[in-house]
Amino acid sequence: MKASAICTLALMLLAAAGATPAADSPDEVHKLDFGGLKRSYALHMPAMSLPGPLSLVVVLHGGAGSGEGAATMTGFSALADGVGFIVVYPDGTDRDRPVLHAMGKPGLLTWNAGSCCGYAQEHDIDDVGFIRAVVADVEKQHAVDGKRVYATGISNGGMLSYRLACEASDVFAAIGPVAGIVEIPDCKPAHPVAVIDFQGTDDENVPLNGGIGKKEAGKKEDRKPVQYSIDLWAKADGCSVTVKSEHPDIHLTNYGGCEAGTAVDYYVVQGGGHAWPGGQQMASFLDKPNPTIPATSLIWSFFKDHPKE
Repeated sequence: MKASAICTLALMLLAAAGATPAADSPDEVHKLDFGGLKRSYALHMPAMSLPGPLSLVVVLHGGAGSGEGAATMTGFSALADGVGFIVVYPDGTDRDRPVLHAMGKPGLLTWNAGSCCGYAQEHDIDDVGFIRAVVADVEKQHAVDGKRVYATGISNGGMLSYRLACEASDVFAAIGPVAGIVEIPDCKPAHPVAVIDFQGTDDENVPLNGGIGKKEAGKKEDRKPVQYSIDLWAKADGCSVTVKSEHPDIHLTNYGGCEAGTAVDYYVVQGGGHAWPGGQQMASFLDKPNPTIPATSLIWSFFKDHPKE
């Protein structure tokens, strides 16, 4: 069996095994006609009512996932209810898959993050434009603080969050990639964007030191080390101060003294795999998240401290 076929089979198993189980019922599913395609996103409004415009967090699923699954995995909706911000969970794209659709699965949805991944990358889907359209659509319906629009995601979704920071820095104040790297060759943001990044030392999909991970069937080109993406953003944001701290489960490097009130926080989870720290394991054969590191609350805390100036 060819590597590409093995990769597709693995993704099929991932979807069929419940990689996108029901989430905590995002309030509304919205449809958008964009780029000649029918696109969708789920909108979650916070349970508490707050005066004035609210922050908006865009949560991007990983490859073969869905917005619904990202809601379950990260727990962002529950945090939004307790704190008071808007969350959206967009869906990527895939070809028609009648068998999976008959099972109630959305397909093997992916994002075009540049050199990754799947259907979206192969068909040059304009996902940066789509996410811009999602943000604009939410802004038409609800009062959104334009200085507090953020993006986060895991794996392929983390890669898209980096691309959004590179190509839509006019929209996003900060991003929070988990197990993702910059996958475009020329990242030149027009404005500084704060970054909080989580990576695992034992990630075999997006290896910390670059190369091709053991779980990346069909991957032909080496990935750059994660540090490349961190250095790129520390330079882009004009950071001048580096502070490192080490704990049993996690090593943190903070890049401070950055332009426009930004910062770059780089968390390396010791023994961590390809998973959302503190999140829900979406299938038994996927890497287990470190339960002691609350990535969701750490990302939100970083976001609220880094609006656009």
